[in-house]
Amino acid sequence: MRENADFEGFAKEARAYFKDRIYTDYLHRFAYGVDASCYAYVPKVVVRAINEEEIILLFSLSDKYNAPLTFRAAGTSLSGQGCSENVLVLANAYWQGIEVAPNGESIFCDCGVIGSEANAALKPYGKKIGPDPATINNAMIGGIYSNNSSGMCCGVKQNSYNTIKSVRVVLHDGFVLDTSPKAKPSEGTQAFIAKYEEKCKALLALREEIIQDASLSALIKRKFAIKNTTGYSINTLLDFADIKDILNHIFIGAEGTLGFVSRVEYECVDDFSFKACALIFYANLKSASLAVQVLAHNEDKVSAAEIMDYACLQSAKNIEDAPSELSTLQEGACALLVQLEDSTQAALESKIAFICEALSPIPSLFGVHFSSKEQEMASWWKIRKALLPLSASLRPSGSIVITEDICFPIESFAQGIEEITQLFREFDYKGIIFGHALSGNVHFIITPYLDKESESLRFGSFMEAMSDNVLKLGGSIKAEHGTGRMVAPFVEREWGEKAYGINCKIKAIFDPKGLINPDVIISKDSQIHMKNFKASSEVEDFINQCMECGFCEKVCPSKELTLTPRQRIALRKEIQRLKNKEDKSSEEQELLSELEAGYVYQGIETCATCSMCAKLCPLEIDTARIALKLKPTLSNDVATFIAKQTSAHFSSVVRGVKGALVLNNALSAALGAKRVSKLSLGAHKVIKTPYIPSAMPTSNAYRLNAQTHKNTEAVLYVSACLNRAFGASQKAWDKRSLQEVFESVCKKAGVSVIYPKGLANLCCGKAYKDYPQIAKAKARELYNVLKAAQKEYGKIAIVCDHSACSYELMSNVANIESDSVSDEIGEINDKMMIYDMPQYIESVLLSRLLLSPKDEDIALYAMCATKKGKWEDSLEKIARACVSGEVIKHEKTQCCGFAGNKGFTCPELNASALRELSTFYAHNGQKLRLGFASSSTCEIGLNDKTHLIWQNLLYLVDSVSSPKGSALGD
Repeated sequence: MRENADFEGFAKEARAYFKDRIYTDYLHRFAYGVDASCYAYVPKVVVRAINEEEIILLFSLSDKYNAPLTFRAAGTSLSGQGCSENVLVLANAYWQGIEVAPNGESIFCDCGVIGSEANAALKPYGKKIGPDPATINNAMIGGIYSNNSSGMCCGVKQNSYNTIKSVRVVLHDGFVLDTSPKAKPSEGTQAFIAKYEEKCKALLALREEIIQDASLSALIKRKFAIKNTTGYSINTLLDFADIKDILNHIFIGAEGTLGFVSRVEYECVDDFSFKACALIFYANLKSASLAVQVLAHNEDKVSAAEIMDYACLQSAKNIEDAPSELSTLQEGACALLVQLEDSTQAALESKIAFICEALSPIPSLFGVHFSSKEQEMASWWKIRKALLPLSASLRPSGSIVITEDICFPIESFAQGIEEITQLFREFDYKGIIFGHALSGNVHFIITPYLDKESESLRFGSFMEAMSDNVLKLGGSIKAEHGTGRMVAPFVEREWGEKAYGINCKIKAIFDPKGLINPDVIISKDSQIHMKNFKASSEVEDFINQCMECGFCEKVCPSKELTLTPRQRIALRKEIQRLKNKEDKSSEEQELLSELEAGYVYQGIETCATCSMCAKLCPLEIDTARIALKLKPTLSNDVATFIAKQTSAHFSSVVRGVKGALVLNNALSAALGAKRVSKLSLGAHKVIKTPYIPSAMPTSNAYRLNAQTHKNTEAVLYVSACLNRAFGASQKAWDKRSLQEVFESVCKKAGVSVIYPKGLANLCCGKAYKDYPQIAKAKARELYNVLKAAQKEYGKIAIVCDHSACSYELMSNVANIESDSVSDEIGEINDKMMIYDMPQYIESVLLSRLLLSPKDEDIALYAMCATKKGKWEDSLEKIARACVSGEVIKHEKTQCCGFAGNKGFTCPELNASALRELSTFYAHNGQKLRLGFASSSTCEIGLNDKTHLIWQNLLYLVDSVSSPKGSALGD
């Protein structure tokens, strides 16, 4: 930690400006300090910055209070470059601008843009950015650029260094340097040259020093011919004479130690339409290494070749859609995932034939078979991209995950692999090997126990031996993960004294006081790589395997409000660590009490329990289970008693909700809906009464009566309790109840509607999720009614009209019938035909209706349950069948955060979760009027947070449909 740093003074002055975006409490400092590396640093202050003006202010305060800054985007870096024990500056959520140049020739991306989002913007042009790290679905441009990340296909030729066009960076004194042609005169390269004559001279002097040293020049050329992120990009000084080009490239791979990179312009590369992949299995790594050399010698025909050893393949064998071969492999077997691509099918087939022939002399276990099936290729790449967390999940209890990243010249690849495996044996590590074999880039994981001095010494000796072996073969100690803290002590060993001196001078030119990300790349501490490893505290079994990779974070609805799934898990581990400590100091006891108290709101109350995190987690860790487990422990006897009574008299509860809606409608009519909403928000902030959104439903007065028609099939309609209480929204364009509309559509389709007996008292149990035993009892009650209906009506289709309740119903039925939570929801239809309403419309009703599509653009929102249930396609198919205009979705919002009742009890969660969606639809305001979904509660939040009128998709179907054989309106 920095001596003489005044963090209290820094925080006090910064708080006056940043207000609730600066954190000094231990809970937030610990949580936001977590990243994907093996290190655990707790910053003294955390600040969330949203623009360059704030970065400039932070630099000024840093200088004033001698408080170093570390900048963080996604937190997926692995070498410790994103860690901080000083001031951590978060720059992600509000740094998401994208601008594509004509024809997709280049793309401007703010530092908080996720790599895959940049590629999504380029997809219409058949382009992509060059870097393609395995974390591209999560890593942000700031980190991709600052680490000079490469990846599977890009190798060296298409990494950030070789595809950069311009950069925008804030320097330590607040100067904004913009190397793009559209830079303001005061921010352009010429302004930099005029202001920093001495810096320019110093950079050019370093260039001259390199040019005059033939051996150093040769070393730089040789080492950067392969992947290398050890130290700064000193090849910049050899490759470019123009100061603009030097400035364009010097910040690449600098890991945020020279300034704050706010925006990058990449030259785009072709994203070929025709691709084919082969997953080729070999008996051992030696055979696979020979195949790698064949592929590397034909690199003009091969886009990627990823190597995976036996341990990797075993970790992936239970992943969804995993190849059956994984279960038949003998120990020692391995695989290569090879990708070919081209602009035409004929050219691709020519490459396939050539590569198959070239590989034929090397025996493989199952032959070489290329596939162009998108689903199959995606499943193979899903395995490869998930290997780090999957492999890390195999670690023994109490161990820590160490990820190494080395590169060999391709002619030394086989020998390098052999020497690494020999080191595993020598130091008694069970290592796991994978990586970008086409580039000679090897990743490996070891899981040492570093809580004992003897184990730390063993690991330190391993690092020394590994670096010696890699350098002996002309390799890189860090290929693409960045130097960070992990190999900062080895930079001089890899480069030699003179080149290391140049690295130090680069740092001094741009960071003369050493206040920008200290101890990263350049460190005076020769043991920095051995300090502050993460503790390995055992908590709940279902989260123990988490290695904090951060894959889950981007879909979390609370990510900008409180915590992400990764942070919730890390805090649970920290709480457990403090609990387990027998000799706690008074300070540690205070920290424990602070964390336990703060976790109630931060970790439990603001978790939407949508489980979307599990969909992105390679291990399918469902962080919602933390809140679901802990929330019942917060309930008191009075709350439990009330829950029991309401569950026993459920029809009265529904009537009570209807009465409350009548009262709210009367107040809204008298005072105005927006005023009532504003007053309720004020009261909520003071006394925690429920928030009343501006577009609440009306009270549902529709009487449910079976609608039977002669000679037709029937459907059992389980209308959710909320939809039985809720009428149409106050701002709805169709004021009928959902039940009336469903009956109308079914009548047109010739389907009779039957309601379950005793529906008024039924509930799927989701309303009682905080009271598990009551929820189970309500689920069983509904199940018994449905089974009785099956006996009475035969195998009748069952439809639920709220997607969250549909998912709950299907899950409950699966669990009851199989008595096992592992039963797949998709198998339920063999036992009981349960449909979410959009599923039923798409698969049964739509083909029986005559549709006259609206000539209008619409918005569409698929709630989290539809994604978990894999019914999202049904919504889109229905929408596209009902309108001839565009169906516009905000793909990034995966959960609205309304979460049943949380939209009333925790409205800030809904507001935060829909921040980007609201902005997105505001920008599309002129062309959009209507939005559709399949959840009445989500629709309340969507109506409250956007200008659109949101209703159930069923209303759209009814408005454009008529019975077949008639005209609309007959």
